[in-house]
Amino acid sequence: MERRVSITKLKAMKKRGERFAMLTAYDYPSARLVEEAGVPIILVGDTLGMVVLGYDTTIPVTMDEMLHHVKAVVRGTRKAHVVADMPFMSYQAGPQDALRNAGRMLKEGGAQSVKLEGGRRVADTVSLLVSSGIPVLGHIGLTPQSVNQLGGYKLQGKTPAAAVKLINDAVALEQAGAYAIVLETIPAQLGEVITQKVSVPTIGIGAGPHCDGQVQVFHDLLGLFDEFVPKHAKRYAQLGEVIKDAVGQYVAEVQDGAFPTEKESFFVDESALAELTQAR
Repeated sequence: MERRVSITKLKAMKKRGERFAMLTAYDYPSARLVEEAGVPIILVGDTLGMVVLGYDTTIPVTMDEMLHHVKAVVRGTRKAHVVADMPFMSYQAGPQDALRNAGRMLKEGGAQSVKLEGGRRVADTVSLLVSSGIPVLGHIGLTPQSVNQLGGYKLQGKTPAAAVKLINDAVALEQAGAYAIVLETIPAQLGEVITQKVSVPTIGIGAGPHCDGQVQVFHDLLGLFDEFVPKHAKRYAQLGEVIKDAVGQYVAEVQDGAFPTEKESFFVDESALAELTQAR
C-alpha cells in the first residue's frame, strides 16, 4: 500500500525551496483526477457549500456534510494528503468541541489533517489538537467564515497595523504547532514577508507568487462555477461550456431520434425472439 504525503514531507519541501500545488476536491471522481495529475495535497474545503451545495456562503455547511464529502475524497485517493476543512461553529465554541469534531474528521472521514480559520485567537485550540495527534493547517487573511464580520470578501492586511497583526497571527500558529498556513487575499508583499518569517510552509490563495505553495478551488480552475470568479483564480479550462455543449447535443439527438442507435442497444438472438413473440 502506498504511503500518503506526510506533513513532514511538506515541511521538507519548504526547506529545499520546492513549490507545491494544492487543490480542492469534493467527490470520488474529482479526487482521483486531481491525484493522478500530481497534486500532493488535497483540501476538502467548506467551499463545497457554494460550488457543490448551492449555498450563498460557506457558513451553512455542517459537519455531516463535510464528513460525507471527506469520505468520498479519501476513497478516491491513495497518495495525496487529504485535509478536511472544519466548518463554521465546529471549533469556535471551544477547544473541546474542536477536538471532538477534528477527531471525527480523522477517525470517521479518514482525513490526514484538518484546517481551521484564525490566528492568535485559535492558537490554544491548534495547540490542543496538535498535542492530541491531529495535524492542523492554519488559515489567516481573508477568512470566509468571518465574511459577515469582515463586510465581504475584501483584501486583508492593507494597513501597517493590519499587516503586523497577520504576521503575529502566522507566528502564533507556527508556535502552536500548525504544520502549514494558508494565506488568503493579502498583498503579495505581505505574503512574501510571512513566508520568510515562519519556518512552516505558506500556501497562498490570492497572496502572491512568493508563498511555498498555492491552492485553488477545483471549480474555479476548470471553469465549472460562474456565479463568482475571484481575481486570484486562473481558468485553465472552460469545462462548463464543454458540458453544456455535450448535454445540448444529447438533448437534440434524443429529440431527433438519433440516440440511441443500434450501437447503444441490446438484442437477443432470433430463437429467443421467437419464443418471446410466441409467449406474447
